[in-house]
Formats: sequence, C-alpha cells, structure tokens
Amino acid sequence: MASGSLRVNETDLKLLIRSEVEEERATVTHKLCRSMDRMVLGDEERLAAQKMIAYLSRDTAELVRRALAVTLRASNLMPNEVALRLAADADTVAIPMISQSPVFCDDDLIAIVRAGRIFAQIAVASRQGLSRDVAEVVASDAAVEAVRRLAANDNADFSERAMAIAVDRFGHDEETVTTLANRHILPPSIVDRLVLVATEQVKQHLISRHKVSVDAAVRLSDFARERATLDLLDESIRSQNLPEFVKTLNARRALNASLLLRAVARGQMTFFEHGLSMLAQVPHHRAWLMIHDAGPLGFRAIYDRAGMPPRLFSAFRAGVDTWRSMQAEGAELDAEAFRLRMLERFMTQMHTLGRDDLDYLMERLDMVPTRDHAYAARPHIAVA
Repeated sequence: MASGSLRVNETDLKLLIRSEVEEERATVTHKLCRSMDRMVLGDEERLAAQKMIAYLSRDTAELVRRALAVTLRASNLMPNEVALRLAADADTVAIPMISQSPVFCDDDLIAIVRAGRIFAQIAVASRQGLSRDVAEVVASDAAVEAVRRLAANDNADFSERAMAIAVDRFGHDEETVTTLANRHILPPSIVDRLVLVATEQVKQHLISRHKVSVDAAVRLSDFARERATLDLLDESIRSQNLPEFVKTLNARRALNASLLLRAVARGQMTFFEHGLSMLAQVPHHRAWLMIHDAGPLGFRAIYDRAGMPPRLFSAFRAGVDTWRSMQAEGAELDAEAFRLRMLERFMTQMHTLGRDDLDYLMERLDMVPTRDHAYAARPHIAVA
C-alpha cells in the first residue's frame, strides 16, 4: 500500500463537481477511490477521504455510485452508514457492497435479509465467511434462490440447525436438495433427511459420499412413502373409499406392520381394522369384533393370522387400548389434537418393550429427530 497525502487534482475535482457527463464522473470516481484505498492515511486524511466517499455516494448517476461501490467493495475505508445507503440502492450498486464489504456487522446483514429483496438476500448468502447467525436467518427468512446460494457456499458457517430449517422449507425443491447434497461436509442427520427427498441420482451420491448404508437409504425412503400414505387416509375415509384404498396398498405390498403401527398411534383405527382384515383375509365386521369385542385372545388371534410381527403385539395392544379409552372419554378434540394426545398416551404405555423395540417405535412414529434426543425424552419409560 502506498503512503502519501490525499490530494485531488484540480481537473478531477472540476469533473466531479461540474461535469454533466456521468461517464466522466464515474471514471474520476474510480480513479480517486482506487487511489484512496491504496494509501496509508492519517486520521485527518482518512476523515477527509470518508467525506469524499459520502459525497460521491449521493451522485444522481447510478453509474457513479456503482463505480464507488465496485472500487471500494472490499475496503475498510468505506463508512458504515454509506455502505448501508449503497446496500439499499439499485441492484448494480448494492450487490458489490452486500456481497463483499467488510464494514457490515451481522445485525446489518440480518436486516438486509429481512428487508426481503431477493437479489440482496442472494448477495448476503454468497459472502465469504458468512457467520452462523446470519446463515440461519437466510435459511429461515430468505427466498429459495438465496437458500440455494447459501447451500452452495462452503465458506459459510452453515450449521446443522440452519440446514434442517432449509430442508423443512425447501425439501420439495430439487435444486436446493441437490445443492445441499453436494456440500463437502454434511451432518448425519441432514444426510438422512436429504435421502428422504432426493432424486435417485442424488440419493446414490449421498450413499456413496457420506457412507449411508443401502439398507438405511431404503428404510428412510419407506418412511417417506408411509407418511405420504397416511396423509391420504382422511380423504379416503371421507370418500368412503377406504376398503379400496387398503386393497390398493396391499396389492403394492405397502400394507405392512410399520404403516399400520403409524396409523394406530395416530388414532386411525378404521384404517387399522381394514388393514388387519385384508391381511388376515377375514370380513371387516369380523375383524372389528376380534379387535374390539372378543377379548385379548380374539385380537391376538387375528393379529397372528395376519402375519404381523409377534414382538410388536404389545405395542399394537397398547394402541388399541389407548384409542378405546379416549373414545370412552368423549373429549371434543380436533383431528390434530386427538393425534397428539393419542401419541402421548400411547408412548407412556411402552413400559414392557426392550430398547431396540422402543427405538423402532420412535423411528416409525417420528417422535424425535435423533437417537440422543430419543433417550433424553423418555425418563418416564422403564426399559426392559
């Protein structure tokens, strides 16, 4: 960096003040700003330079303000208040400042993201060394285009929490999922979630790069299909087409213990009855009687006839008993409240299960996101 006094020659000064040709003023702006940025300035000279920068930032010509922003986009000489004014300017002026200026603090960048201009959000997301706090705000508040840019920015402090937020918001967006999958480092929990929503090609990339077992990938995909199937249940019940729906699932080999367990734990008892009826090959009215009115032996008989896993019988028994007690109470609950209450009561009855079976239930019921949280959430459960 050169040392010397800050001087503006008379010709340049006249052009800045008097010229009506914006190209001339832009050329002088570039020349002057480059000179100022390269010099070692004393306190008084630095103050004079910043006053000149403030003056140039108010030029009516966008071309001049762009010359200022581009030339000083990486300079600490730029005053913070001027940088903020330029960040609110036209995109050709704002983008160089937002994407590179070191004078912005995290609060400045967060405010820029929350202002809602997409090009500005993208510029923030592309910054080198983007902090964790700002990255999380981009993930939670910014448009999908900015979240994609953040996902592609391996120099951002993109935390596991922020990645989870991004997947929650844009897991349906193929480009976002693909860009996230191509990051150099991904937490295991994010890898698992991406496998659920990724295309087959991206899924294979995740399996090979992040050491996801093929069995785990298939299991996660099955979970996604089961959740989607349960989402269709209410519509099938309203249309009185549930038997046909169950028949279709059975033909596709999708009517299994995992799906039925999810349904029971969410209070979808009619679906469970029809499912067990289909698997046991008995009429629905008989299945209903064996599940609800024939005592414990009747339920066990149709459960075994349906080829259901013996080790999970107590879980299904607890689910049926929980549903029956809630029906007897007659509480006025909407569908979501009933589902949550059903899950809570159902899980408190899992005191006879071993740890492996309890993990199986936790996974199927989506109760907790990780294994550590699962153990932390079950102090009331006595594990056999």
